[in-house]
Amino acid sequence: MPYAYHSIGMKIRKPSRLLRFVHTVFAVERDLIVGGQAVMEGVMMRTPSAYAIACRKSDGSIVTTAETLPKWSDRYKWLSWPVLRGGATLVQSMILGVKALNFSARIWEEDHEETQRELTTEAAIESEMALADGTADENFTKARATVVMPGGSKAKKAGQSASAVGSIIFALLFNILLFIAAPLVLTNIGFIAAGWAEAPALASDAAWYTVAKAYVWEVKPHSWVAFNLIDGVIRMIFFLIMIVSMSYLKDIRRVFEYHGAEHKTVFTWEKGLDLTVANAREQRRQHPRCGTSFLMVVMLVAIVLFSVIKFDQLWLNFVVRIALMPLVAGLSYEVIRYAAKKESGAIFKLMTKPGLWLQNVTTQEPDSEQLEVAIRALDESLKLEPEPA
Repeated sequence: MPYAYHSIGMKIRKPSRLLRFVHTVFAVERDLIVGGQAVMEGVMMRTPSAYAIACRKSDGSIVTTAETLPKWSDRYKWLSWPVLRGGATLVQSMILGVKALNFSARIWEEDHEETQRELTTEAAIESEMALADGTADENFTKARATVVMPGGSKAKKAGQSASAVGSIIFALLFNILLFIAAPLVLTNIGFIAAGWAEAPALASDAAWYTVAKAYVWEVKPHSWVAFNLIDGVIRMIFFLIMIVSMSYLKDIRRVFEYHGAEHKTVFTWEKGLDLTVANAREQRRQHPRCGTSFLMVVMLVAIVLFSVIKFDQLWLNFVVRIALMPLVAGLSYEVIRYAAKKESGAIFKLMTKPGLWLQNVTTQEPDSEQLEVAIRALDESLKLEPEPA
């Protein structure tokens, strides 16, 4: 998809209206913020007005789907305000992420079933040929034949939708328990044990469940800043353990390779280069606007924000932290957005550094076929972008 001046097909010796027009068009196009997400054997790419998903099948072909996106900020102007736009973008990204994962899972399942049918057909042909040639095995002709009837597509899609909803609910509950509840409880117990918080008044013969309740019911640290700092560190440790552990799984590592292909393709677009595999291969894997960097910034912003708001009851701190997550996400979005600009300050660059380091794990070096899939997804999404005025 050439965007360089030499693709016009003519030589221009001096500045002209045509050259200024072309330069303006290219500048407008390059201002488009693009992003994406790695999925099973594929990539989802998003532009301001559309998104596209590209997945590679086992036969080497690439399956794509694309759709325009509703512009919430056009309908609701307040969604374009700073901080609030981060929450709206996060919600839309979650919806698109679920769609992309469902699409890639369906393509993978259909491809797997098709491969199994081909293998079964080949085995049946070989068996018939052997039977025609004659066989000395008497049990050969007595073997049972298995007939697989095609299932109902509607029931199958309904089952996939229910499974997707169940997975989302489970993931939300799991993340709330792992990254909010567990660090909060562990920090409180540790502070009481270390003498950095008021110990609960308990009778010597108190039952174990009474002791457990007392240690997690009230939060009275001597320093809320230190309490939230340790709470944030524990949260980051949990996150790092989860990411590093997942990277050892073969299927997840494959997704991380597509994640690297997505970043390289985005860098190729942002630098104004032709969207080719050769150009994408030369780009870096670590991108400041990555979701990995976003999550790390979320944890840093949460440490600061939660240090200001405090309650003596643990359950109130737990509820408030959940309620404030949209605000934390909105502030983190603005940090990531500004840190990606060249004129951003050292503080913003420093806040995104941990996420860039972690991308050495969450992104792996892709091969040429994976880069081709990412480029195809971005191409299909760009086709749905409205022409610049």
